[in-house]
Order: sequence, then C-alpha cells, then structure tokens
Amino acid sequence: MEMEVEVKFRVDLGEIQPRIEAIANFDHEEVQEDLYFSVPLPSLLRIRRIINRNESILGYKLIKDSRNEEFEEIEVAVEDFEKTKEILKRLGFNEDVWVKKHRYVYKLGNVTFELNRVEGLGDFLDIEVISDDPEKAKEEIWKIAKMLGLGEEDVEPRLYSELLKGAI
Repeated sequence: MEMEVEVKFRVDLGEIQPRIEAIANFDHEEVQEDLYFSVPLPSLLRIRRIINRNESILGYKLIKDSRNEEFEEIEVAVEDFEKTKEILKRLGFNEDVWVKKHRYVYKLGNVTFELNRVEGLGDFLDIEVISDDPEKAKEEIWKIAKMLGLGEEDVEPRLYSELLKGAI
C-alpha cells in the first residue's frame, strides 16, 4: 500500500528557496486554509480551502509512526467548503484549529517539496515521497535534505495543528 512519507524541517524561506530552485522545478503556488476537526490521534480530519485555485478538499490522514512522517491519506475534492464544514459539524465533529499557509510546490522526480510560510509559526519545508517502502522513501528524503544543507536538528516532528495550539 502506498503511503505519504514526509519529513518537515523548520527553515528560512529566503535561504532555502534558492537551494530548492537549484535542484527542483517549480510546480505551483497555493494559498491554503486548513480547518482541522477534533478527532482522536492518530487520525486527522480536515477541510482545505485553496483560495487562489478556488478548490476545496476533504482529507483524512492516519499517522503511522511516532514522528509524524508516515501517513495513510484519503482526499476528495468537494464543491463547497462551507457546506462540507456544516455537514461535519452536524455529524458531531468540532472545529479544532485553523492552519493558514502560503505554499510553494516544487518537484524533482517522485519527490515533492512543499515550502510553507505558516501564519503564526514561520517557515517550513516538507519533503515528501509517495511510496510503498517508507524506509527507502526516508533514505531518499534524507539524501536530498543533506544536499539542501538540512540536518536532524532542523526537523520539526510536531504537526502544524499541535504547534499552533502550543502557541496559543
């Protein structure tokens, strides 16, 4: 089964962006608002509004490891963000936290770079590989991270929602 494998790094956008652009191709830019609902970990439930693309996505993730690096993910496009939010609320899900970010997406083969400026938190880089072999995917991610000058000390293992709740 294919899984989303990603490692999140705390970075400085101005420093890391030129390094990424030297090895990967710019794919697109997104202005996102993620609304997370209160569900027990290791599950995550959110609706994402991609403002500049006029898209909304309902997403479910199951965290498969303790460092928030391996996920099973199911996503579906939804037509109406507000109506989807209302359905979830009527089903008993409570709003938990909003995560607002400006994202720059780059690609290098099967590797996706998501460079995020997260409102209230700062800059982060998610290096992601979709794979049925999480260990091999992590090796690939770490090879690229080292090329970018990133190390274990730059890793941010907490979810954005956890970081924001800690900042409140």
